[in-house]
Amino acid sequence: MTTESAVLVLEDGTRYTGRAYGARGRTLGEAVFATGMSGYQETLSDPSYAGQIVVMTAPHIGNTGMNDEDLESRRLWVAGYVVRDPSRVVSNFRAQRSLDDDLVANGIVGISGIDTRALTRRIRDAGAMRAGIFSGEEAALDADEQLEIVRSAADMRGLNLSAEVSTLEGYVVPAVGEKIGNLAVLDLGVKSSTLRYLAERGFEVHVLPQSATIDDVRAIDPVAAFYSNGPGDPGASDAHVELLQGILRDELPFFGICFGNQLFGRALGFGTYKLPFGHRGINQPVLDKATGRVEITSQNHGFAVEAPIDDVIESPAGFGRVEVSHFSLNDQVVEGLRALDIPAFSVQYHPEAASGPHDSNYLFDRFRDLVLERRRQRDEQPTTPAENPEENA
Repeated sequence: MTTESAVLVLEDGTRYTGRAYGARGRTLGEAVFATGMSGYQETLSDPSYAGQIVVMTAPHIGNTGMNDEDLESRRLWVAGYVVRDPSRVVSNFRAQRSLDDDLVANGIVGISGIDTRALTRRIRDAGAMRAGIFSGEEAALDADEQLEIVRSAADMRGLNLSAEVSTLEGYVVPAVGEKIGNLAVLDLGVKSSTLRYLAERGFEVHVLPQSATIDDVRAIDPVAAFYSNGPGDPGASDAHVELLQGILRDELPFFGICFGNQLFGRALGFGTYKLPFGHRGINQPVLDKATGRVEITSQNHGFAVEAPIDDVIESPAGFGRVEVSHFSLNDQVVEGLRALDIPAFSVQYHPEAASGPHDSNYLFDRFRDLVLERRRQRDEQPTTPAENPEENA
């Protein structure tokens, strides 16, 4: 284990000195904490964490190593990584390399050996804030200079990161089993497990870049549309909101998760706001209002939809009645939306939860059933008979 020094600097001037971990150098981002006890590989490769320095509250990280099978995307996305005790050995039959190997290969600057519980309490009390990790030659910079560098970094508010994480070219994931139809998936930072679960429900999944237009969506003749998770401020994604409003006007069934939930809220006419420190981890309790069931969910979001959790209200954008379907039991934050007059719903959490829990996996079935029901309704609609020219003579 290295003895090279590193320092984590928060924008409020708080400093934590530890050991260099992963790549050496300087990295800047928003410091957030993730409360999962497992799934560090899925966290690191989740595009929703782009731009964030992730603090792991679990003290021991890296013992099962890394493998290619569990990666959620093409690379590691976190801006920086903070752990207390990185494992000195890898002990798992599926491991192909160490966590440190992948951090170095992906250029992820990290820090270890600090009191992550104290840091978590600081973020919880003061809120997520800009931060920087400095190691190697950067660790020797003057403390005031390091703080100035951190304070000059971009703020997550108003930041659009979709182009950074989205695919540049569209691609198709074939349906598994009997095909229901083509599904338009807007890649705002989609994870591979999400695409796999959709394909297993019979959708031929057409993954579109975040720059897609309504004409691009219509060109694949979809039976439904899906918005993925992703990083950034939903208030900075006007084009995606306009696209979604076009999809809803076309009466396509819609399902959105995480960032997609926030954009669905905006498309319906609601506002969004930044949470003090967000929800991140795989142990977030959510209440399903329809069933009264409590689900333990996987989450990663720093923004939320602003809507009343108790009432059925009219969509300010003219899409009929809407209700909050799920909310957080920790702080009553909106965790799901359901439109009552159009075939569309969303949740704020990640129902694919590759590293667990799987309480919410049924939502993929609910989406499939919604699409099939919509198809049945259309098939049963009576056709308008053609006018008889002789009768109108």
